[in-house]
Amino acid sequence: MSADPGFGVYVHWPFCEKVCPYCDFNVRAAEPIDEPAWRDALINDLTHYAADVPGRTVTSLYFGGGTPSLMSPATVAALIEATGRLWQLAPDAEITLETNPTSGERARLRDFRSAGVNRLSVGVQSLDDAALQFLGREHTGADGIAVLDEAAAVFERVTFDLIYARPGQSLGEWRRELGAAMTHAGGHVSLYQLTIESGTPFHRAKLAPADEDTAADLFEATQEIMTAAGYPAYEVSNHARPGDESRHNLTCWRGGDYLGVGPGAHGRLTIDGVTYGTHQIHNPARWLEKAVADGHGTAKRRRLEPDVRAPELLAMGLRLREGVLKSAVEKTGVPFTDAVDTDACGKLVAEGLLLETPDRLIATASGRQRLNALLAMLFR
Repeated sequence: MSADPGFGVYVHWPFCEKVCPYCDFNVRAAEPIDEPAWRDALINDLTHYAADVPGRTVTSLYFGGGTPSLMSPATVAALIEATGRLWQLAPDAEITLETNPTSGERARLRDFRSAGVNRLSVGVQSLDDAALQFLGREHTGADGIAVLDEAAAVFERVTFDLIYARPGQSLGEWRRELGAAMTHAGGHVSLYQLTIESGTPFHRAKLAPADEDTAADLFEATQEIMTAAGYPAYEVSNHARPGDESRHNLTCWRGGDYLGVGPGAHGRLTIDGVTYGTHQIHNPARWLEKAVADGHGTAKRRRLEPDVRAPELLAMGLRLREGVLKSAVEKTGVPFTDAVDTDACGKLVAEGLLLETPDRLIATASGRQRLNALLAMLFR
């Protein structure tokens, strides 16, 4: 593992063809969009921050959303070019684009590759047509398989998402669905348990999530299946063959700097030795207006004091199988033994939920399954 977590850039495209009933991301249903204006505004935002963090080498560029593959390949190419012009793109920079398995986006896969994208993230979500209808998706299970197979012929790296622990889903059904999906896998897979988030249509419908025992059984079966397939979990919900981990997400989880541009995007930037948290204006129309008028769409930029940054690094790092470096926490100015409740830490180690080494604190597989409760005990 490199001691340098890298420098990532995230570009948020807030538009989707429709908003899924489980989604609580900052997205809007697609409407007539002035794409050149959005392209120029995003480049304005990148240019604004390049003055604050000049001379960096970008190790990952991630187009997320929303559905960023609704952008034209020309817009994606322009944003990649601007990033490389404002900073320096690493020779092996990971450039990821999220897409859906719909026919219009599938038809442009080669154009996105020509634009500079080298990693595709496909929102498959399920291979079961009834489940896809329940989740509000616009594609079929066959569409999902087709785009994975087509993408494998175009992109060096392909990943996809599945959502499990859906209401009424049995362990046997999930085993069969995951097994079928893995026959089309590239090097990386993200597997998320369905959560009912406040403000979503599922929440308003008072949909009940899977009960704790069922969710735990499904999670444990997932770990077993993925490990046997050679895709161990390197993070709570992310699985990869060794070397195929998401570099962009690792930068964030390891406490590296990352810039977020676009409505609602957030970032962590070190300027003159001080880490700042940035947050973009949430509303897309207001973000666009400000990014055009003022050259950036920032809503908040605040200094992250050590007593805020240290727990953040712990919470992010403990999501990873590799754990968190004590030295990374101590770079905030907080001694590691002050950042955690050492008595609670000892108890969690004894219970097999944590592993402590001279240089790291690591959540075991059981600990990562109970991470929220573990963190509540660990922080002073």
